[in-house]
Order: sequence, then structure tokens, then C-alpha cells
Amino acid sequence: MTSVRPVARDTSFAPEQAVVAVRYNTKHKDVTGCAPVTHTHAALAFYTGGQARIEQNGEWNIGAGDVMLVPAGEAHRMLHVQQSEFWGLGFCVPCFAANGAATLLEPFERVRDGGAAVVRIPTTRHEFLQSLFRELEEAGREMRGASSTREAVQRSLLTLILNEVQRATSTSESIKTARSSVVVDSLRFIERNCLRRLTLGDIAAAVGKSPAYVTSALTQATGRSAGEWIVSGRMAEARRLLLHSDEMVDVIAERVGYADATHFIRMFRRQHGATPAAWRVSKLR
Repeated sequence: MTSVRPVARDTSFAPEQAVVAVRYNTKHKDVTGCAPVTHTHAALAFYTGGQARIEQNGEWNIGAGDVMLVPAGEAHRMLHVQQSEFWGLGFCVPCFAANGAATLLEPFERVRDGGAAVVRIPTTRHEFLQSLFRELEEAGREMRGASSTREAVQRSLLTLILNEVQRATSTSESIKTARSSVVVDSLRFIERNCLRRLTLGDIAAAVGKSPAYVTSALTQATGRSAGEWIVSGRMAEARRLLLHSDEMVDVIAERVGYADATHFIRMFRRQHGATPAAWRVSKLR
């Protein structure tokens, strides 16, 4: 299969949208040869029209009714896009998995393990799936003043979307191949454990490699070190709690894996240019 070397980080997932971001995309002009990217969130694209050819652990031809699955850290790029229309969705895996919904992430895990990155949605489910995307976009646009309600609605709609994908995956003829590697195993371990006290040594022990080997492999494959992946997951959950709860900053720090609230505040300010308290006030005005 073709190897994709990441050369850029996708930063289109806005920090204040800590759980889920959705957007309808239309590309009326043909696009060829985009640069490969990686991002820290899981993403999927549900195509409703046109055609695309995408490189992600191989090359995939995509048309209306197909869902492209992109696990966090997976290098991918557009090889050719022709008059395409699709719903794009990104979400924070640690945030979503922390609430007991990890089983709905199985389609992404299959892709990481070498399964097909494209899932064909049955024609009878197209309109329902599109309606979920429309409702999710509407919820984000119209419920900005009711943060806790907005999060509950967004999470419910995301759950329904992932359920549709999982149903389609279980009925499709997707061939799974062994693709276990230090990168795949490390990212999976980080996503499931980054909200507790976690070190590079813990990750290395879990995948049976040295700390230097793990962080070198992750950096080469994804453009981010093991430490950056840990911080990314923690900051996403911290943003969610700041926006959708009234918990104190020191409590949030502990909940996202920091024993020292001062260290958490310093890391948050380095990532966002403001302290957690100041960031919360600016986003909730």
C-alpha cells in the first residue's frame, strides 16, 4: 500500500468546539494533489454527491453514499476531487469515550487495524443520516447561549451518526488485515488513558517499546510526539468541562490528569493564550 508522509497539521477543528464540529462542504471545482495532513480528532465524511479519490493507507474511490473514516493521527490527503459534496464531522475521541460510548468507535479502530477506510451506507438510510448532520449543524448554530443543553444535543446526535456508521460497517464486506504497529497501538492507548496520570514510560510499557522509540515513531508518522498527543486529549476534555460545567479549575485539572493545578494552568495558557478561567469567561459571554 502507498505510504503517506504527513507534512501538515490540520487545525480546522476549532478549540471551542471541544466535543464535535460539523460542516457541509461543496467543491464545485476539481481539486488535484492536496498535501497530506493529520489531525488530533477523529473525523468522518459522508459524501452526498460527486466523486473523490483519497489516499489513506491506500487509495480509495468515493462517491455518493460513502463514508470515509479518518482515525486521529491517520495521515491522509485528497488525490482528486470532482464536483463533490459531503458532510464533514470531527470529534474529540477522549471526550466521547470518557462517557462510556467507546463501543461506537469500533469502525475507527477497524480502520486503524487495517480494515477498509470507506463504509457504504445503505440507500434506505441516506436521508436519515443527512437529517442527523443537518440537526447537528443547527444545534451548534442556534444553541450557543445554552452550553450544557447544546452539548447534550450534540452528543446525542453524534451517537446516532456513529451508530449508523457502525450498523453499515457490520453489514459491509470490509476486509480486515493485520496492521498492528507501535503508532497504532500507542495512539489507541493514549486515547483511552490520557485523562488519567499518564507518562511516556506508561505508553512505552503498554506497547513493548522504549520511550524514545515510541515518541520517534509517533512524531515521524503523525507530526506529533507522544507528549503532544497526551496534552491534546487533555486540553480538549478541559475545554469541554470549562464550557459545559461549573466545576472549579483545580477540579478540572485533576479530572484531565494533572495532579498540580498550577501546571495545568500553565499548560493551558501555553496552548490557548489565556488561563482556563479567562478562557471560560471569554467563550461564555
